[in-house]
Amino acid sequence: MRDLIIDCENLVKIYKTRDIEVLALQGLDLQVERGEVMAIIGNSGSGKSTFLNILGGLDRPSAGKLEVDGKNLFKLNTKELVAYQRDTVGFVWQNNARNLLPYLTAVQNVLLPMQITGTEAQKRARALELLELVGMDHRANSRLDQLSGGEQQRIAIAISLANRPKLLLADEPTGSVDLKNAARILEIFRTVNRQLGTTVVIVTHDRNMAKMVERVVSIRDGKTSSEFLVRQDYVQRLQDIAGFGEISHEEQTQDEFAVLDRAGRLQLPQDYLERLGLDGGKRVRLSFTDGKVEITAPDKE
Repeated sequence: MRDLIIDCENLVKIYKTRDIEVLALQGLDLQVERGEVMAIIGNSGSGKSTFLNILGGLDRPSAGKLEVDGKNLFKLNTKELVAYQRDTVGFVWQNNARNLLPYLTAVQNVLLPMQITGTEAQKRARALELLELVGMDHRANSRLDQLSGGEQQRIAIAISLANRPKLLLADEPTGSVDLKNAARILEIFRTVNRQLGTTVVIVTHDRNMAKMVERVVSIRDGKTSSEFLVRQDYVQRLQDIAGFGEISHEEQTQDEFAVLDRAGRLQLPQDYLERLGLDGGKRVRLSFTDGKVEITAPDKE
């Protein structure tokens, strides 16, 4: 059996105000195996950040099924949810103002989430160990105004690991850094995954960064629309940080697959619909020929 850390089926999230309802997730299906490093991509408003917030326990789902590390997120009470946020998930935000306190040094920032665990010596040793893991142990006593954006983000990763989470969630972690620092941050996620066994889920707009992970899930209109899996001839390059900068935006490193949900439905890519001359909600013809399902526009009357 697959060892799933995230098991999501037909997940729905509705935001309600007095005058309007917004359907942010419209039946999302997604499974993530323990120990994966994977990315979620999608346009603004697609639902990817909503999903990340639900995984982080920052928002409640409306309907469907969602289990993380065997915990049913629909059934957690307030006390259990706090324990889940503390022990199961770590979060890295794009905006470093949400990750770090500017008046503390790097090591003091990492120590902050560990206030209720262990002795002072144990906590400091753990903090320095995490700073070394992200390559920032030499800046342990530096304040934020003495660090670059890339360095601050690496410290943010160390903070997110302070309480040994099983699942690390990263929201646009490379959104404010250059390509070189983006590659370095991704390599840190890989190191965390290899050394600590932490599952890493990254939400990103950066398609070049998405090429550097072995599995990418694309969300469109609140549903899983497709998955990208790395081609086998690129596996070795994904393991070599020096190769990241050589991957061009045009280079095809992954194969795209449509996702068939449990009801037999799938989303067609927008460019396919445009080639057929179709919009959503229109009829199409289906035929089964030589072991293939063919979709064609209806004959004009």
